[in-house]
Amino acid sequence: MSEVNMSSMTDIIFFLLIFFMLTSTLVKFHYMELPKSGSRAKAPKKIAVELTKDGKAFVEGTEVPVAQLESKMREEVSKSDNTPEHPLTVTIAAEVGVPFKKVSEVMVMANKLKIKAILATDPGSD
Repeated sequence: MSEVNMSSMTDIIFFLLIFFMLTSTLVKFHYMELPKSGSRAKAPKKIAVELTKDGKAFVEGTEVPVAQLESKMREEVSKSDNTPEHPLTVTIAAEVGVPFKKVSEVMVMANKLKIKAILATDPGSD
């Protein structure tokens, strides 16, 4: 009788399992309840700014102190090409419960940087 040694196959499966478990913990998702909207338009997402109701701010998924939000946005703008043909857009995802003053401050920052600002909403179900 001939036998197939399966120990190397189980080692590979084990390493793949560990790899996928480790990489899945590196991906961070922020669940946020967004305001409802009837609009179905999709805007190009260039720079994502997330505001949570507990006062945290995230730029492109990285937490940023609110005091340094404008400098981080400026850094992201400098990384990209902001031309009249391809204008840069900042998408503001503000969780339900965030004071509108905070949202408007981000809009003013975008205006200073000469980029468009749009608000992300949950399209809801019709």
